[in-house]
Amino acid sequence: MAMKDAGLLQEGDDPNSEQFADGLNRLNDIINFEQTQGLKLWLQYDLEVPLVAGQGTYTIGSGGDIDMTKPTRVLNNGYYLDVNSIRRPLIMFSRDEFLRLSNPTGQGPVTSFFTDKQRAQLAITFWLIPDTQAATGTVHLLIQQQMTNMVSLTDTMSLPQEWFMWARWALANDLSSGQPLAVQQRCMAFASAYREALEDWDVEDASTSFAPDQRASYTRGAFR
Repeated sequence: MAMKDAGLLQEGDDPNSEQFADGLNRLNDIINFEQTQGLKLWLQYDLEVPLVAGQGTYTIGSGGDIDMTKPTRVLNNGYYLDVNSIRRPLIMFSRDEFLRLSNPTGQGPVTSFFTDKQRAQLAITFWLIPDTQAATGTVHLLIQQQMTNMVSLTDTMSLPQEWFMWARWALANDLSSGQPLAVQQRCMAFASAYREALEDWDVEDASTSFAPDQRASYTRGAFR
């Protein structure tokens, strides 16, 4: 459908194997980029991180402490779950905040975490470093996972149904290079319109509220 929208196929024609392979690679690239833009709620899930007393940093990725496909990022949400199933929210440090800690090796209850984005893994450092008591619980982080790329035409696409029209026209827009200007403009307009509609759709259903960041008071006191 994208190739017909881009004017590369006539009614009743079918793509050849090279066109199928090229279109599939292009679609994977488009989707991989789109994952980095805005909210993608279906890609988010709760990841449990078992704690070890005295260990502050945990790697997430192939061959890491948590052996899995590297997530794209850790969102600004996390909580500590104790042995009584009581939750306590955690604060996410920026790199600057983490580097300015006066005692990064102190042990005790986990209150915060810092994410170091590496090429093949994510390194999560907790502060305080969990002591024996803290290690009896677990940390849960809100992860944005990477969508599995399609390898063959029979693979099941991980996009939800409401993203189909955007994917179709985004691919048509990418394929339309070199086509008449009217075709390029039409593909670009539809791709942009469907993307804007999805950005309005793919949001939290709960209302959003704002509050002052209380961490500023900690840096001026004796919290650290």
